[in-house]
Amino acid sequence: MDNKLYTISVFTENQVGLLNRISIIFTRRGLNLESVSSSASAMPGIHKMNFSLRGDRETLEKVIRQIEKCIDVLRAFLYTDDEIVYQEVALYKVPTVRLLDEPNLERIIREHNARILEITRDYAILEKTGHETETQALYELLVQYDIQQFIRSGRICVTKSPTEHFTRFLEEQEERRARIASQKQN
Repeated sequence: MDNKLYTISVFTENQVGLLNRISIIFTRRGLNLESVSSSASAMPGIHKMNFSLRGDRETLEKVIRQIEKCIDVLRAFLYTDDEIVYQEVALYKVPTVRLLDEPNLERIIREHNARILEITRDYAILEKTGHETETQALYELLVQYDIQQFIRSGRICVTKSPTEHFTRFLEEQEERRARIASQKQN
């Protein structure tokens, strides 16, 4: 049984309680989520949730089928890392005095392609976009500079295929509806 990292993308109507119903599906199977993200998609009225987790393909395909049974879920897809382009965002809060007094801190920020978002007398907020290993590596370097806060977003992703699988799904549904309507007219 493999324990590979997968991403599940779920397209939904934005309904209260849906995230809870979906998370129960993972809980019942003893699956621990590595990250969760949710936002509006490119299609009006449709939201996309991304869940990254470790597991075996067979179990996660069963999870997909179970998720798709939820009333407000339109479709769910299972991806490996080679099928998607993914990133996450991390924010770091460090004392401004350390930023001003430590010459190595500026070098670390530059080498990791981080951005300074805000500077006050008390703190500086840094931002790093990348894969989890990159955002974690910067965190581990900033610990020595008295990092005050750290947060990392969930994984966000788009497919590498020319058309998103959900777009194809919607096109197929529309073609099916048109066929049925045409057959009823004949």
